[in-house]
Amino acid sequence: MQNLTAPELAAWLADSSRPAPVLLDVREPWEIQTAKMENIVSIPMREIPARSEELDDEAQIVCICHHGARSAQVAMFLESRGFKQTFNLYGGIDAWSRQVDPAVPTY
Repeated sequence: MQNLTAPELAAWLADSSRPAPVLLDVREPWEIQTAKMENIVSIPMREIPARSEELDDEAQIVCICHHGARSAQVAMFLESRGFKQTFNLYGGIDAWSRQVDPAVPTY
């Protein structure tokens, strides 16, 4: 698992020469309704063990939560299950809101 900062993820998403990663948001539905990035795949952390087969284990997956703790755990879990390219958004959606897109509310 690698950590990505919000500006690093923004640069990746803006780089059309790189394949876009899967943005796996592991927060609860109420959190996503409060603050959301574009083009996410939403699977709450508690559902990851049962639903990880929905994800491509060859894809580049960036795990996202509120501050980066839950998403780091999910990224490590996926890696332990054979996913080859997992990333954690360091600082989570909160860092994204503060450093990249202030239109995304903080909570």
